Amino acid sequence: MGASTSTTTIAERMAHFAAQASFDDMSSAARAQMKIRVLDALACAIGATDGEPVRIVRAQVEEFDQSGPCTLIGGGTATPDRVALYNSARVRYLDFNDSYLAKGETCHPSDNLGAVLAAGEYADTSGRDFLAALALAYQVQCRLSDVAPVRSAGFDHVTQGAYAVAAGTARALGLDPAHTANAISIAGTAFNALRVTRTGALSHWKGLAYPNMAGAVTRTTFLARRGITGPLEVFEGEKGFMDAVSGYFELDWDAEDLERVTHTILKKYNAEIHSQSAIEAILTLQARQPFTAAEVERIDLDIFDVAYHIIGGGDEGDKTVVRRKEEADHSLPYLLAVAVLDGEVTPAQFQPARIRSDDVQALLHRVVVRPDDALSGRFPAEMPCRVRVTLRGDRVLEAALADYPGFLTRGQTWDVARAKFDRLAAPWTTPALRDRIAATVADLEQRNVRELTHLLSAVAPQRSAPEYPEAVR
Repeated sequence: MGASTSTTTIAERMAHFAAQASFDDMSSAARAQMKIRVLDALACAIGATDGEPVRIVRAQVEEFDQSGPCTLIGGGTATPDRVALYNSARVRYLDFNDSYLAKGETCHPSDNLGAVLAAGEYADTSGRDFLAALALAYQVQCRLSDVAPVRSAGFDHVTQGAYAVAAGTARALGLDPAHTANAISIAGTAFNALRVTRTGALSHWKGLAYPNMAGAVTRTTFLARRGITGPLEVFEGEKGFMDAVSGYFELDWDAEDLERVTHTILKKYNAEIHSQSAIEAILTLQARQPFTAAEVERIDLDIFDVAYHIIGGGDEGDKTVVRRKEEADHSLPYLLAVAVLDGEVTPAQFQPARIRSDDVQALLHRVVVRPDDALSGRFPAEMPCRVRVTLRGDRVLEAALADYPGFLTRGQTWDVARAKFDRLAAPWTTPALRDRIAATVADLEQRNVRELTHLLSAVAPQRSAPEYPEAVR
C-alpha cells in the first residue's frame, strides 16, 4: 500500500494508507480475529439494551430523528452520525468489549464498530470492505496508542480514536485520499478529550465519551466528503497534535499493515481490562481451596502499576467509594469482593441493588491493592498479579497469574466468542436470530453490510432487564 510521492503531511500519508486498505491485505489470522471482534462487540451491544445511558441516548435520537437511512440496533432508523452515536453507546456501555494494551495507553478498538458500520450501511458496502475499514480503524488507533500515548498528559484515548474513526468511516464510504486527509485533519483537530472522564467520581460519560466522538466524527467525515477542508498539518503543525498533546513521534504509514487486530484481547469478565487476571486469580484460588466471604479478613493484591493507578486507588482516584456501575467496573476492591461473593463478574454484578448491598460494600474495604515494580516490568506483554487471601484462623491462600483466558498468550477462538454472544444476547433475541447474526458475521466477506444491520434491527428494543439473581453467598 504505497503512498503517493505528492503527499507532504502525516495526515495525507495516513489518508493514502487508509484509502488503499483492502480485505486482500489482511492475513487469514487477521480476518478470523476481526470477525471474532465483530461478534464480541455485537454481544456487548445487544447485552446493553436496557442500560440507563443507552435508553437516554435512544430517547434523544428518537425525539429528533426517526427517518434517516441507517439502522439503530433494536429497530428504527436515523442519520449515520446519530446511528454511530447510539450503536457505539451500546457497544461501550457494559465495558465488556475488547482492548489493546500499549505501555502508556489502553484503548478499546471495537469502539469504532458503530461508526464504521453506519458508514458502511449508508454506502451499501460489501462485507469485505467493511472488514477492511474496521481493521484499518483498529490499526490507526492501536498504532497511535503505541507511539503517541496521551494519558500521562491528561488526555483520554478518545483523542487517538478520532483519527481511527475518521480513517475507518472514510474507507467505508470509499473516499479518495484527498477527502480522507481532510476528514482525518478535521477529526484530529476537533476532538481532544480529557482524561478526567475516567478519574475520580465516574459518571455516565465514561461510557459515552467515545460514542459521542464517533458520532461527531462520522458527521465531520460526511462534511469532508462534501468538500470541507481541514488543517492538513494537524500532527506536525504549529500547535498541532505533537506540539500540544503527544510530543514528537515517528510512524511510517507506508510501512503499516492491517494486522494489529491480532494483538487485541477480549475480556472474560465484565470489568475493566486490567482487572481480568486478578479476577481470574481469586476465582481460581476459591475454586481450588473453597472459602466464603464471611471467612475473609483481608485480601492483598499486588499488581502492575498501570492497573494500580487506573483501578486500584493510585493516580486516578480512590476506588473504595463505589456507588454506581461506572465506579464499580473500574474498582479492583469492588471487583475482587463481588467475585468472591458471587463467583462471577457479569452484568448482573453491576445492578444498582447489588452494588449497594452491605456484603459487597463491607468486603471491598478489606481489599488492599499495591503496585509492584517487578510485575510492572512485565506489562504489557503480560498482565501479572499476586493475590493473598487471609482467612480467620490465620489461614492464608495465595495465587499468582501472568494472564487470563482471552489474553494473547491463551488464544481467542470463535467458539468462546459465540458462547459470550449467546450469554449476553439471550434476553433480547431468539435462538434463531442469534444463529443468523453469528452466521452472517462468520461469512461476512460473502455478505453485504445491510444484511447484518437488517438482522440487528430485530433485536428486541427497550425490554425490562433480567432480574438480578440471588447470589450464592
